[in-house]
Amino acid sequence: MPIPEDVTGDEIDKDVRQELQSLPKTLAEDVARNLVMVARLLDEDPEGAYGYSRVALRLASRVAAVREAAGFAAYANQKYGEALGEFRAAKRMTGNIDLWPVMADCERGLGRPEKALDMAGAPEVHKLDKAGQVEMRLVAAGARRDMGQLDAAIVTLQSPELAANSVQPWTARLRYAYADALLAAERQSEAREWFAKAVEADRDGSTDASDRLAELDGVEFVDAMAEDEDDEVQAPASSEASEHEDQDEDQGEGADQGDKD
Repeated sequence: MPIPEDVTGDEIDKDVRQELQSLPKTLAEDVARNLVMVARLLDEDPEGAYGYSRVALRLASRVAAVREAAGFAAYANQKYGEALGEFRAAKRMTGNIDLWPVMADCERGLGRPEKALDMAGAPEVHKLDKAGQVEMRLVAAGARRDMGQLDAAIVTLQSPELAANSVQPWTARLRYAYADALLAAERQSEAREWFAKAVEADRDGSTDASDRLAELDGVEFVDAMAEDEDDEVQAPASSEASEHEDQDEDQGEGADQGDKD
C-alpha cells in the first residue's frame, strides 16, 4: 500500500521504536511507516488503517506493538474475533494488562456479555490505572445493557469518578454513558441533567452530548447546506417555467399576427 513521502516512521512513540530495534534497520523503517499510517487513519478511515496494519503484521508479527496496532485496526472495523486474538497475542508477549478493557469489549462485540462481566470482576482489573478502571466500568455497564439489565447498568456507572467535579480525560464519556442509561430507563429529567454535565466536560467534542441535550429540549437544527441545495434544485425549474411562459407569449403574438393577416 502506498505511503506518503512525508511519513518517515520517526513519528511513532519511542517505546514502539525501541521494540522495532530487534528488526533489521530497513525492515524496522518499513514497519514503523505502516504503523504511523495505522494511527493516522484509524479514526477517519478504519478500512485504510486495517490495510496498513495487515502489511505491518506480515512484516513483523512477532513485535507486540504490531499485534496491538493490528488489534485496534480490526476492532475499529468491528472484526471483534480477530481483534481479540491480536490483543491476546500482544498481552502474552508483554504481560501488560492495559488491553484488558478493550478485550472485554471484544467479548461484547462477539455477543458474549457474560464473559465481559467475568473479565470485569477478574483480578487483572485491580492492576489497571484509573483510566483503565473507568474504561472497564464502561464496558461492564454496556454488558449489563446488552443483557437487558438497565438498572444494574446504571448502578455500575455510579462511582466516585462519576460524582467528581474535576474533569478528567474519561469524564465526558462516563457522564454520557450514565445519561444514556438513564434515558433508556425512561428517567428523562435525570438524563437531561447528566447530558448537560457531559457537555460541560466534553471539551474536544468526543461525544454527541450537545445534540442529545438539544433533542431532549426539543431544539431542531436547520441544515443550511440542505436548504442551499434545495434552492439550487428549484432554480432551474423556475427558469424552465419562465422559458415556457416566453414561448407561450411568442405563440400568442404569432396567433394575433395571424388574425391580423
